Formats: sequence, structure tokens, C-alpha cells
Amino acid sequence: MQRPSDLDLSPQWFQILLSLADQPRHGYGVMSDVLERTNGRMKLWPGMLYGSLKRLAEAGLVEETDAPGDAPRDRMERRFYRITDEGRRALAAETARLAAYIEASRSRNPV
Repeated sequence: MQRPSDLDLSPQWFQILLSLADQPRHGYGVMSDVLERTNGRMKLWPGMLYGSLKRLAEAGLVEETDAPGDAPRDRMERRFYRITDEGRRALAAETARLAAYIEASRSRNPV
């Protein structure tokens, strides 16, 4: 059986893990971060986002966490997620895999 850090991550999973790499976020925060960071090229619709978060949690790559102390307090109950150590390893492995593709492309087609 492959470890999660040995898997090729889908673009959605990669972007979710990248969003959680610097701080815990709630779902809408992940969605907004990915949309902004990709200049609108990747929109994580709620069904895709929350289904992915569930599967990422089942794979041990993210976990629910308490809201940070500076999180807004309102009537909405937000679920916050953080990346796990295994999630960081998977993100690093995917980043290296993608970087190798870029390097191969640049070596054949210098820009």
C-alpha cells in the first residue's frame, strides 16, 4: 500500500494542502485562498472542497482543529482544518515532482 506522501496529488488536493501550509483555515478560507492564489483559475466549489477535505482527513493529510484565537466569533460554526506532518510530506513530494516536470520542460525548451 502506498503512503499518502508517495501519491501524486490531484491539483485540488495540492492547492488545499498548500492553503493549509501556513495556517489553519476554515473551508471558506481555503476556498478564498486558492481562488486568489490561482488568479481565479481554480474554483473549489463547496461539494468538491468539503469532499476533498473529508478524503484528505481520511488519508491522514489534514485534521480538524480548534479555531485560532483570532478567528471571528459569529453565529456561524466554522470547522477549521490544519495540515498534518504526513500532509506536509505529501505536499513536499508533490512540489518536488512538479518542479522536476518544470525543469525537464525548461531543459528542452528554454524560455
